[in-house]
Amino acid sequence: MDRPKKEQVPERIADIDWQRWQPVDKGTILFVIIEDRILLIHKKRGLGAGKINGPGGRLDDGETPAECAVREVEEELRISPSGVGEVGELQFQFMDGYSIHVWVFRASGFLGTPEETEEAVPLWTAIDEIPYERMWPDDRIWLPLLLAERPFLGRFVFDGDSMLDHQMIER
Repeated sequence: MDRPKKEQVPERIADIDWQRWQPVDKGTILFVIIEDRILLIHKKRGLGAGKINGPGGRLDDGETPAECAVREVEEELRISPSGVGEVGELQFQFMDGYSIHVWVFRASGFLGTPEETEEAVPLWTAIDEIPYERMWPDDRIWLPLLLAERPFLGRFVFDGDSMLDHQMIER
């Protein structure tokens, strides 16, 4: 994906006017959590390819974040999540000018059997064995809040895969 180029993107959270900030894209991420296990994916393409994360993607025109979250899980893992609820929001600003606003969901169940697709490989993981070293650096900051079902807003500035600054607000 080609990212728009902008000059002078702030490197610090405090230098961004978040009230006026407009993301290039809007997306979702959803984690199925059952007892002491979480369903992750090994992402095969797109933003974050090669990393471990939850299934997700960009909103389609006219789609709500909740609709997007369910659709993306269905497309990436061939399952239908149930007991879906929003837990948080993430705002990412990249130094190359790209930005994305992500709504974060969790689900308590699903129908079907997770399958590998062109986009993702399913990966059931014990909650106490989440492979943070193979994930985006911000995940270790906000994922514990998702697991505890504590609502949050996270703001992050990245340069490529490197996190330069962040702010977490519990709601």
